[in-house]
Amino acid sequence: MRGRGGNRKKDRPRPIGDALSSFLEQSGIARRVNQASVIPEWAQLVGAQIALVTEPLSIARDGTLFVAVKTSAWMNELSLLEPQLLASINAKPERAKIIRIRWQMMR
Repeated sequence: MRGRGGNRKKDRPRPIGDALSSFLEQSGIARRVNQASVIPEWAQLVGAQIALVTEPLSIARDGTLFVAVKTSAWMNELSLLEPQLLASINAKPERAKIIRIRWQMMR
């Protein structure tokens, strides 16, 4: 049984933000949360014109970003632009990489 009066670092209260960050890191969730930051940043990452005709939906564990597109013509164009879009999305070195984009028609 561990005593309560010790001055060991483990026994001191930690800020909740530090505890949460530690938990996310140890559980492997931090990488996924980091990847998910692409979704709210979508318009800045791809530009206003593309943002108007697309909607990022989700990111799979393997780094695949699923994006809905308004028209098949845009889907074709965006498929050709995928390497440039991935470069823009992955420009932040601290963010977990998006490996590919899967385009699908909006419903």
